[in-house]
Amino acid sequence: MVFKLMKLKRWKFWRSPDGQPTWARPTLLATALVALFLYTYRTGPYLETYYAAAVRSMSTSWHNFFFGSFDPAGTITLDKLPGAFWVQALSVRVFGIHAWAIVLPQILEGVASILVLFRVVRRLGGPAAGIVAADILALSPANVALDRGNIADSLMILCLLLAVDAALSAATTTSKWSAVASGVWVGCAFQAKMLEAWLIVPALWLFILFLSRESWRKVVARVAILGVVAVLVSLSWMSVVSLVPAGSRPYVDGSSNNSEFRQVFVYNGIDRVGELSPNELLQQNVGLHLATTPPSSWDRLLRGSLGRDGGWLLPGALLTLLVGLVGTRRRSRGDPSRSALIVWGSWLALFGVSFSIGSSLNSYYVAALSPAVAGLLATGAALAWEHRRSVLVGAISVAVVAVTAGYDVALVPGSGVGVGPWIAPLAWALAVVTVVGVVYSWRRPAGHFVAAAAAGVACSLMVLPTIASVTFAANGLGAFDTPFEPAATSIAVQSLLGTAGTEGDLANLEYAQNGAPYLMATDSSALAAPFIYESGLEVLPIGGYTGAFPSPTLKRLRALIQDGKFHLVLAPPNSHDPRIDWIATNCNKLPAPAASNGSVVLALSIYYCRPGD
Repeated sequence: MVFKLMKLKRWKFWRSPDGQPTWARPTLLATALVALFLYTYRTGPYLETYYAAAVRSMSTSWHNFFFGSFDPAGTITLDKLPGAFWVQALSVRVFGIHAWAIVLPQILEGVASILVLFRVVRRLGGPAAGIVAADILALSPANVALDRGNIADSLMILCLLLAVDAALSAATTTSKWSAVASGVWVGCAFQAKMLEAWLIVPALWLFILFLSRESWRKVVARVAILGVVAVLVSLSWMSVVSLVPAGSRPYVDGSSNNSEFRQVFVYNGIDRVGELSPNELLQQNVGLHLATTPPSSWDRLLRGSLGRDGGWLLPGALLTLLVGLVGTRRRSRGDPSRSALIVWGSWLALFGVSFSIGSSLNSYYVAALSPAVAGLLATGAALAWEHRRSVLVGAISVAVVAVTAGYDVALVPGSGVGVGPWIAPLAWALAVVTVVGVVYSWRRPAGHFVAAAAAGVACSLMVLPTIASVTFAANGLGAFDTPFEPAATSIAVQSLLGTAGTEGDLANLEYAQNGAPYLMATDSSALAAPFIYESGLEVLPIGGYTGAFPSPTLKRLRALIQDGKFHLVLAPPNSHDPRIDWIATNCNKLPAPAASNGSVVLALSIYYCRPGD
């Protein structure tokens, strides 16, 4: 008897809750396991070393942890808010400094996002729509790339989905705390990715306004509560840090006046429109000229690396949004399908416009579009099934399949990692079979024919994104790669961001350290990052991430050299920074060939400074 009870309790986890089909939860868990495999298989070949170094520094003391210090000595912060890296630093404190310990939080956040998206879409469109959305998000190449790395966007996406879920409760229940919870989740997303998180707020307001059936006074009150709480939580940590005397905390990177508010709202805010991005400034400083994402334009997200990361289903999602809004235009306020189209459409529009006009983007940014794309296509699928006997709906399905297949085939390059001659024929063959199946289902509208046609549409839409994601994981690519990119590009990215080559240098550097407290100093945090990550020793970053900010000052730098804190300095040969000019004038320049790391060559000058210099 006891054995039977234990067995029932063991399998209860796999059973769908009351009111859902028996296949719902097992299918969702299978989707989550597939995503877990894609996120973990051959993951961690390299990390974004700048963030990894900061996480190691943050894990060494609670002072560094709280302020988000980049270096172990706590001289300067990250050039971002530290929210997402707090989670990584806690993981490192528990498991030790391993690549997998740093990536683990993003893997779990990515799987959790799939589960939350299913919950939201199921509440609006039913369990079948929820499964469709979960599958699309799990197999999105942009999200597979993102969740295999150590990037803050994974946590931001999870928090934004939790904010949508709480907003759904705020609109459909009488609980006053749901609006508060939604605002709190937006604030948490802000701690992870700053102003980008606030893009969701108008979508949440529209969602509550269109979905709630309560009086306008109550609805407006909840919208206001959500906004106020979001702002308060977002600015809370920055405000606390601003009250701490400057001498008791690290200098705020990304600001010229040691201000978190300037870092967030200027350096990571308005300067991202029409100005060089931090990565472009860094490349300019160290003399690198690497390929960038497509320039700002209306079709930026549909081309090049951005398209191959997140554009596969974008045309289909936009067509679904347009047709869905027209088809539901007469539905009353409170209709869940129309409300779903509004929240996902607003999410897609707000983030899409921001990414289209911003400065140079990392391709993984477009992962923030994936939940909206998944939600739109899942809502469209639910509406199409609701009107599955309609010839017009069948014609729209054929149009979505044709547009998506044509665009996706054009998106696949002629050569690259994982590109085979069979990819385009497979996509076209599946599209033709699907179209024939949809047309045949008009003449034979039996349930199993229509269901087969619907399954064909799903397979046709997902075939190339799925191949891209599987190829991505099979080749051990990371967050800064894109599907089907040339092998040379993958090698260049891994050699630039990874730590390969630093291990052999550490013994020589430690010998030249000659008992000094710091291993050395470098022009920019980016140059210091691989050495901090590998050794855990202090490498003084001059000028922050781009090398352009006033930490340390020249006076402070001279004092550190006089006190014998370090001897070696690495810097670009053509730097115009007054601090580097002083070092070049007063320290001994050592002969050094160009430092090659894989396919990336950095020409660096090496100086040896003594207290008497």
